[in-house]
Amino acid sequence: MGAHVQLAYDYPVLGVFLSIMWFFLWVLWLVVLFRAVVDIFRDRELSGWGKAGWLLFVLILPFLGVLVYLIARGRGMGERETRHAQEQQQAFDAYVRQTVGTTSSADELTRLSELRAQGELTDAEFERAKEKILS
Repeated sequence: MGAHVQLAYDYPVLGVFLSIMWFFLWVLWLVVLFRAVVDIFRDRELSGWGKAGWLLFVLILPFLGVLVYLIARGRGMGERETRHAQEQQQAFDAYVRQTVGTTSSADELTRLSELRAQGELTDAEFERAKEKILS
């Protein structure tokens, strides 16, 4: 009963630094692990059995599995990421074109002048349609 109990723990600055460093390394490890797993599923050239094998290797022996995956297939990860980003951009552009419409005022005026040259529109109809497009 004579022992003195300290309620506050003396946590030196170096201990705080090391704790923060280990925390950030752990977060970095999780990011690399998830990127490897996503890349395994994203790869179109890898067969289903190949994906299953890599996934088991990464999940059973995570440190060694991710390290070997990065060494063996790391160069292709960047290429697959770039291709995926380009496909996403193309899909977004197509959606925007579909939603907004692809015809511009110049395209519509060109079409109207062709219709007038073919004799399908009179000059009065052409002028009305042109004013409608330009307004």
